[in-house]
Parts: sequence; structure tokens; C-alpha cells
Amino acid sequence: MNIRLMAAADLTKVAQIHAQAFVRQGHSQEWIECLFNGFPHHLIYVAERENALMGFIVWSQRSGFRQEVVLELEQLAVAQEYQRQGVARQLITASLPLIKVQLAKREASLKHVIVNTRVDNFAQQLYRDALGAEIAATISDLYSADEVFMIARNIG
Repeated sequence: MNIRLMAAADLTKVAQIHAQAFVRQGHSQEWIECLFNGFPHHLIYVAERENALMGFIVWSQRSGFRQEVVLELEQLAVAQEYQRQGVARQLITASLPLIKVQLAKREASLKHVIVNTRVDNFAQQLYRDALGAEIAATISDLYSADEVFMIARNIG
């Protein structure tokens, strides 16, 4: 499996995976295009094997371009046919060193990672295991349900 920065040629497939994974959201093509065009504020990495896109991860820098970066894991999705094969974990763990390289180009470093997800999302365990993230707060009725706000501190 190869993890790399998303390219313009990936837009359609990434939007398809987004639509499949985030059924409560709409306009996937437009959303992914906006994120892609927001580089380096948004950093999107894809997982691929034998030229097949398996999933993507969106990281976003919070509160401006700072020397010590707080990074948000904004979205993570794996195509249905590749789920339960470790793709999500690989997207997280393999993209972080690539992000550190991007940040170093601006003489910045990674300080913390934040992520929020539904209270009932099993991905909480993945975020604990892969990032060391812990629940810092629960926010009632934020999107479609209650959300947990998680933070992984000092992971740079």
C-alpha cells in the first residue's frame, strides 16, 4: 500500500469514496475540490494499491499557519471493498511523517492532533490506538448526534 498526497486526477474517486462513507453529507465532489484547493491549509493523502484508490484522509491546520501546529484529522474514509484491512490505520500512521516534512518546509512542527467524531463511532478506538488521542469533551447534538472531541497531545 502506498500513501501519497492527493493529486488532481484523484478528485472523482475520492469524491466517490466520500459520498459512500459520509451519507449524511452532500455535494461530495464540490466538498473534495474545495479541500483539495485549500492546500496547504488542508492536506489530503490517499491510500492506493496497484493504481486503485482505497481511501483518503484530510488533515487541516487549525488557527492559521503557526510554528507549532495543531492539526485536525478532519475526515478519514475507506472504500467499502477495502474496509477492515488496516487501511484507515495506515492512512493515519503513514501520512503523519509526510505531514511533518510539509510542515518543516515552513519551519513548523506538529504539536497536537485533534479529532471529533460521533459518540457511537467505533473509530474512537482507532484514534486512541493510532494517535494516543483521549476524549476531552462531549458536545451534545452537534451534527447528526452527540460528538466527542479528542486530542492527542505533544505528538510532534
